[in-house]
Amino acid sequence: MFAIVQNGEIVKTSGSIRALFPNTSFPASGPSAEFKQAHGVMEVVDGEQKDQRFYWVTPANPSLQLVNGVPTWVYTNTAKELEDREEVDEEGNPLYVKVLGEVDGEPTMVDSEERLVTKGLKSVFIAQAKDSANKALAATDWVVVRKAERGVEIPETIAAERAKIIADCEAKEAAITAATTVDELAQAI
Repeated sequence: MFAIVQNGEIVKTSGSIRALFPNTSFPASGPSAEFKQAHGVMEVVDGEQKDQRFYWVTPANPSLQLVNGVPTWVYTNTAKELEDREEVDEEGNPLYVKVLGEVDGEPTMVDSEERLVTKGLKSVFIAQAKDSANKALAATDWVVVRKAERGVEIPETIAAERAKIIADCEAKEAAITAATTVDELAQAI
């Protein structure tokens, strides 16, 4: 995308320079650097978009702005919640998970006893770490079952491998739990 910048303002944008100047013929290689400079033609660049695993990234308003004299797509990066949050309605009353129930003999959705909770990043990444560890352990689960059912010893190499997987998961979980900011959490995972 290209923009024409004149007097500190973006006056026109297009996907191609040729579309910005429809009545001008250019060589196959496009307009010269001198032409671009004389007419204020600049390439539009992307502004900062943080990691969307940790941030809600949305276009700013307006989304195309001059940043240090450069036409830039600008984004708002809002950190996601670290901790779980129990949801409430507009008046501050607790919300509950809805389940299929019955009112006046008709099936309808009713509140359960379970509070409605939005999981924070810590819960999400701890669950992912545990899932990864469980998948890694699954390949050798059969030797643990064999030990429990028939008393056949677990080979030392497999026991050591399983212990390392478990220790790594526990260390990652501790680092995630200790994080106090989104940036610390990003370093922990």
